[in-house]
Amino acid sequence: MSFQNLSYLAFAPLVAFVYLKLMPRRWQNHFLLAASLVFYWCNRPTGDGFAGLWQALPIALLAASCVFVWRMGLSLQAAPPEQRGRKLAAAVIVLLAVLAVFKYFNLALAVLPFAPGVLHRLPFPLGISFYTFAALSYLIDVSRGDMPAEKKFVNLATFLSFFGTITAGPICRAQKVLPQLEQEHRFDAARTVRALQLFALGFFKKVAVADVLMMYVSQVFADIPGHGGPALLAATVGYTFYLYFDFVGYSQMARASALLLGLEIPENFKTPFFATNFSGFWSRWHISLSSWLQDYLFTTLVWADASKLPLLGRKITRFSPVFCVFCVFFVSGFWHGNTLPFVIWGLLQAAYRVGEELLHQKLGKPKKKAPARQQWAKRLGVFLLWNFSMVFFAMGSAIGQPEGESYGVGQAFAIVKGWFAGWSPARFASESWQAILGGFYNNTLMGAAWILMLACTLALAFWLDWQRNFQFKNKSEELVLTAQKPAVRWALYYALVLFSFAGLVMQNGGFAGGSFAYGGF
Repeated sequence: MSFQNLSYLAFAPLVAFVYLKLMPRRWQNHFLLAASLVFYWCNRPTGDGFAGLWQALPIALLAASCVFVWRMGLSLQAAPPEQRGRKLAAAVIVLLAVLAVFKYFNLALAVLPFAPGVLHRLPFPLGISFYTFAALSYLIDVSRGDMPAEKKFVNLATFLSFFGTITAGPICRAQKVLPQLEQEHRFDAARTVRALQLFALGFFKKVAVADVLMMYVSQVFADIPGHGGPALLAATVGYTFYLYFDFVGYSQMARASALLLGLEIPENFKTPFFATNFSGFWSRWHISLSSWLQDYLFTTLVWADASKLPLLGRKITRFSPVFCVFCVFFVSGFWHGNTLPFVIWGLLQAAYRVGEELLHQKLGKPKKKAPARQQWAKRLGVFLLWNFSMVFFAMGSAIGQPEGESYGVGQAFAIVKGWFAGWSPARFASESWQAILGGFYNNTLMGAAWILMLACTLALAFWLDWQRNFQFKNKSEELVLTAQKPAVRWALYYALVLFSFAGLVMQNGGFAGGSFAYGGF
């Protein structure tokens, strides 16, 4: 039951109606928790022998995690300050150990020669990385004294398992969400309009832009040696835009789902391709993860915060900030995936950020009001470097491979090498047309419609980002719609609906996957 499925379009309004209209205040969180567990069960792993108890394992793990985090939060609050560090360390080790087992056990199973005959594959629990990070931030905040421990188990379990964020975030902070769960939520017309606008935008980006782009990208990456440089380069850029629109679309639908119920969760993207450096890029891309790494990992590495311990009241520097920046982005690669391409992707992000910091130390910080030409040159440089790293991310995600198969670093370098060969306009046109037709069983009419639709949807999507960045200073994107004149606004509404419907038709006529790119992280 992913967000773009028709079943979810019935599930979310039904949950909102019961929650806002029928549920007494004291039962609202109980109902929301039950709805979230139903959603989680509907997305349980199937196939590959995952039946019976194996299918129940992820939801049992989620329930056990909620109980563990709830009890540990109360224990941390009750413990004397000098004992909190040890309790917190034990809790962090347990949560990360569980995460590591499920993220890397199947990889070890494939590597060890004796394992397949002895051990069984583990089903990967949906959203385990996201609810584990949310749990860690909650326990760290309680340990620091930044927030009280949540006494009501239902509230904490609802926060960790909320169906709007359990699939793939955003990674929410308990300090922001738990107080909202203490409030009564009822129907509000203006808020509902905002939620519908936001959901329409997210649905459009996911179904009409990202999934349509993937039809071409997957065809090219499925046959790397058979394509020349322009086709491989176009597929790489296409994958970059695919991942962006896929994830930003999902994140906007997640925010809309929460907003429909009266809950505010954080934005995850703010027009990252307009950033002029990687520091700015990462403050706009996957914001909930990058801010989490900054607030909990980077801060912990740089400072030994002894401000809460007796006789000490200062922060002691542990490691060089530049070294810590490197560590943070290296860890980010491991978090995204358990294969070597993801590790290299993380190393590249670390190199970009560390290189940028060293340049700033050597040459000084860049001026805030640089000439427009210089700013656009920087944006282009950031995009090109990011696009290069996306080759490894795509191979780590096995784009173009059958489900269950994987790519390695060799294929990533083959793509980079292929960029510089076969530069013939005629070959590019022929290969691209064949890739497009390959996504539609060689249906010429559908292939032509794909080209026309993609041109229109990309133009609309980038116009929305342009407006948001330059006209609205990165305020929430539904405000871009609200601020338009009525005629323009309604034209945009109709365009979003029409293109979304066309995207669904194209996926039905082709064989592009309708899954969510970040669902496996």
